[in-house]
Amino acid sequence: MDIKVIGRKVAVTEALHDYAIEKVGSATKVINVEIPEVEVVLRVEKTRAIPCICEVTLRLKGHTIHVEEHEEDMYAAIDVAAAKVLRQLRKYKTRVIDHRMRETLKDAAPAEAGQTDFDELMAELSADDEVVRVKEIEFEPMTEQDALIQIDLLGHDFFVYTDRDSNEVNVLYRRKDGGYGLLKPKAE
Repeated sequence: MDIKVIGRKVAVTEALHDYAIEKVGSATKVINVEIPEVEVVLRVEKTRAIPCICEVTLRLKGHTIHVEEHEEDMYAAIDVAAAKVLRQLRKYKTRVIDHRMRETLKDAAPAEAGQTDFDELMAELSADDEVVRVKEIEFEPMTEQDALIQIDLLGHDFFVYTDRDSNEVNVLYRRKDGGYGLLKPKAE
């Protein structure tokens, strides 16, 4: 596996280079999937509140996994990005194994022990895909301006609210390139 570490607007020291290779490399080795090329881009943007950015791109056969993480420290950004890469690879492998194993099981008559092993493997690999928290909220009717104030006060990336004028549920979200986006139901 070839891991390229590239710096944009930041000098990549040898320690930072080795740390990125160690973290991302160990995340990719845990999942036994052949990955021909991994690119790690480290950059700093002085105009952002959270300036250090780590982007990891993995090119697999027919698939691309891309992760981008923002942190205040470059080492922390690499840690979080490596953890996210591991989760994405687990999802990828789960889908590949699930598809291939089900095809194999359709072709050959499965033994009871083989089916149990498969079920245990699928339960282990899909553990990250479970809902871990459910939160009930009340939708108070509000204007778009009120929703903008709420999203800033809460510090969330999105905010769901009921529009006071149309009485429809809207989603306000923070865009990566700055500004906000608004998702509304399509008018019929």
